[in-house]
Amino acid sequence: KHIHAVEFTIIRETAPDGTVTETRAVKITYKQDWPAYNAAQVNEQERVETLLRGLCDGIQQPPQAKGRPRAPLSDMVFAAVMKIYGTMSGRRSQTDLRNCEARGQIKNAPHYNTVFKYLEDPALTPILKLLIEEAASPLKGIETDFAIDGTGFSTCNYVRWYDAKYGREMKAHTWLKAHLMCGVKTNVVTSCEVTEGNANDSPEFVGLLAKTQAQGFAIQEVSADKGYVSKFNSAAVMLTGATPYIPFKSNSTGNGPAFWRKLYHYYQYNRADFLGHYHKRSNIESTNWMIKSKFGAALRSKGFVAQTNELLCKVVCHNLAVLVSSIYELGIEPTFWADKTVAHNGAVN
Repeated sequence: KHIHAVEFTIIRETAPDGTVTETRAVKITYKQDWPAYNAAQVNEQERVETLLRGLCDGIQQPPQAKGRPRAPLSDMVFAAVMKIYGTMSGRRSQTDLRNCEARGQIKNAPHYNTVFKYLEDPALTPILKLLIEEAASPLKGIETDFAIDGTGFSTCNYVRWYDAKYGREMKAHTWLKAHLMCGVKTNVVTSCEVTEGNANDSPEFVGLLAKTQAQGFAIQEVSADKGYVSKFNSAAVMLTGATPYIPFKSNSTGNGPAFWRKLYHYYQYNRADFLGHYHKRSNIESTNWMIKSKFGAALRSKGFVAQTNELLCKVVCHNLAVLVSSIYELGIEPTFWADKTVAHNGAVN
C-alpha cells in the first residue's frame, strides 16, 4: 500500500526525446472551524439530552389492561440511551439519570435493574433502529454520497471448543457485527443492522440501501469494498438512480448484463477516476472509529438481545453527537418525526 501511495502521489513520465516530467499530487487539507468545534464539544451532553428527548417524544406508550402502571416507554428508551452515552455501568449511571430527572428530561429516574430489563426486551430493537434513522433525517439536505461496511464489537461471552490439533480446549470471545451505512460528509449513520459476528456483509447491503432511500435521502453515490461486489448489489444502487463504486475482485469478469459490463470496464480503464470516488469509502472507517473510540468497542450485556440493543444505542448516541456538531458547524436546526409517531412495536404512524 505504501508503494501505491507513492505512485498516486508522484508520477514520472519520460518522453521519447528523454525529457522527464514529474507530477506531484497536492494533498488537500481542510481548515478546522475551531470556534464551532469547541462550542459543539463543550455543549454536547446538554444538547444530546435535548435532542434525545425530542426523539423519544415520538414513541407511543403501549396499552396496558391490568397491573401496576408501567413507566413511560419513551423515558425508558431515553434512560437506556443515556446510560450508553455515559459509558458507565448501570449503577454508576444512576447519577446522570437523576440529573436528567432534575432537568425535566424524564419523569422519574428508573432503577438500574429496570434499565437492564428494557435492554433485554426484543421489542426495543425496532424502536432503536427507527431512532437511528430519524436522528439522521435532519441531514437529508446535506448527504448525497454514502458508504457501507461492517464492524465488530466484542462481548463478555466466550465460545469454547476442543482443538484436536493442539490437544487442548480453546476459547475466544464472541462478537457482534454492526452493518452500517453512513453519509460521507458528516459521518451520520443512516441505517444499521446487527448480526452475529461471523455473518457475511454482502447480504445486508440492499436492506441498508433501501432504508436510506426510504428516509428521503437523494442518493448519488454508494461506495463499498470488494466484499460487496455483486450484480444484485450494483443493480440495486443503479435502480435508485445512484452510481455504485465497488471494486471488482481479481477473479471478476465483465460477463453479464450491460450495466455490469459498463461498470467493469469503467473500473479497469478509468481506475484513477474510479478511485477518486471510491476513496470516499474511508469515511465509513472513520465512522466506525468514532463510535468505538467514544462509546466503547466492547458490549457489557450478556444476552444477544441486550447486546444488540446496547450496540444500537451506541449508534443512536453517535448520530446525536453528529447532529450537535452539525448544529454549530452547519447551522442546522434539527426537528424530528414531522407529525409521525413510533408505536411500541416499532411501526411508524
